[in-house]
Amino acid sequence: MQITTIGLDLAKNVFQVHAVAADGSVICNRSLRRSQLLAFFQRTPPCLVGMEACATSHHWARELTALGHDVHLIPPTYVKPYVKRGKSDAVDAEAICEAVTRPNMRFVQPKSREQQAVLCLHRARELIVRQRTQIINAIRSLLAEFGVTIRQGVPQIMSFAKSVTCDHANLPHLAQEVVSNLCHQLLSLEYRVRWYQRRIDRHSRSDERARRLLKIPGIGPVTASAIVATVGDASQFRNGRELAAWVGLTPLNRSSGGKELLGRITKMGDRYLRKLLIVGATSRLKSVKSGTDRQDAWVNMLMERKPFRLVSVAMASKTARIVWAVLAKKEEYRHQPA
Repeated sequence: MQITTIGLDLAKNVFQVHAVAADGSVICNRSLRRSQLLAFFQRTPPCLVGMEACATSHHWARELTALGHDVHLIPPTYVKPYVKRGKSDAVDAEAICEAVTRPNMRFVQPKSREQQAVLCLHRARELIVRQRTQIINAIRSLLAEFGVTIRQGVPQIMSFAKSVTCDHANLPHLAQEVVSNLCHQLLSLEYRVRWYQRRIDRHSRSDERARRLLKIPGIGPVTASAIVATVGDASQFRNGRELAAWVGLTPLNRSSGGKELLGRITKMGDRYLRKLLIVGATSRLKSVKSGTDRQDAWVNMLMERKPFRLVSVAMASKTARIVWAVLAKKEEYRHQPA
């Protein structure tokens, strides 16, 4: 019998393969070492391969697609209902093999090497920014023990870090050495953040899709670059609401018995993109609230009867739908007053 469908459970070194024939009969359910995986698929005729969209899944999707297989990535949440009692690699591979054949299953589009390279920039920048925040909080807390306070904001703490080489009268000598060491580390992290920012700005200017996204209010170079690297051309979504739902900006539906009941946003999907869209919407909303931006009548109407945070999330959801229209239709953003 010929293999028609394979469920592949990914791992670091030991992979589980569950292969079935056209009639659903199991041909094999075995484990493979990392060095044996590609050789196995080279011997196997082209077939449907299902994998969970997890770490290294995009790499293996590209490798198996190059061998002629039809590879589909499935969100792990959608595989879980097909897992039978117990938990093992063999059971997971069988569940993946079953889930990939469902006609209404939703899949994740594999990312290219270029997309993942840009995402490396964003992941590394996010890590450095978190470390910078930790160092800033540590410096503030240590200085507070000696009655020294610094004004809020990154520029103020950076100004202090550059001048920390001078002796501070309120600090003992040992505390001065500790704070000075932390300040030097903070300046080094700030330099790295700016380096990543310049590389991201360069990508957002060089990519045609990112340049179109930059014209949308509330989207800057970081957000535009992240959207292009994560979403691509948005062809995997049928409409703007699907993209907003994928990012987790649509309300949770708890309707029952003919009564429509919508809750908070689902917070599903890509957390990094959701954060960037909400931060951009919040920044734009502050300018609207201060009176510097009064062009959007829809926002002004919403601000009169809804809380600030709810309006910012609604703006982020609307921005996600505009992003889909710009990417999917390959058109420039055109502002249409409400």
